[in-house]
Amino acid sequence: MTPHQAPVLPAVAMWRINVMRFLFLLMALVMGSVVWRQVLFESADWEWNRGLAKAMLAALALLSLLGVRYPLQMLPLMLYEIAWKTTWLLFIALRAWLNGKWNANIEALFHDCIGIIVAYFIVPWRYVWTRYFAQPAEPWRKAGS
Repeated sequence: MTPHQAPVLPAVAMWRINVMRFLFLLMALVMGSVVWRQVLFESADWEWNRGLAKAMLAALALLSLLGVRYPLQMLPLMLYEIAWKTTWLLFIALRAWLNGKWNANIEALFHDCIGIIVAYFIVPWRYVWTRYFAQPAEPWRKAGS
């Protein structure tokens, strides 16, 4: 392999691709139906930070529809979902629980986030490693410039 040649991406099992499609569909339909209803009909009196969070979740749900059609191309979207939920679980929810500050709001969001554990078993991690870490970066400028 030359320095600019991309490594061959590992094959991803069709069952894994189809389960990823299903997870994207769940993100779009379940989260989307709740969040879009809230954005469209309940958002008039929200504080700016709640509106910001809900708008980001609504966009995530909408883009998840692309993941149903192109699960490997939209894998970064699922990685984002894994990253933010894992960050929240470890650094917000866990700390609240350890410090005795657990409350109904944290518990509700905990139940919304804990299902992300399933994605850890579905994401094709060898593919992620090869595609996003082992593959050479895209050039910063045209060759010969």
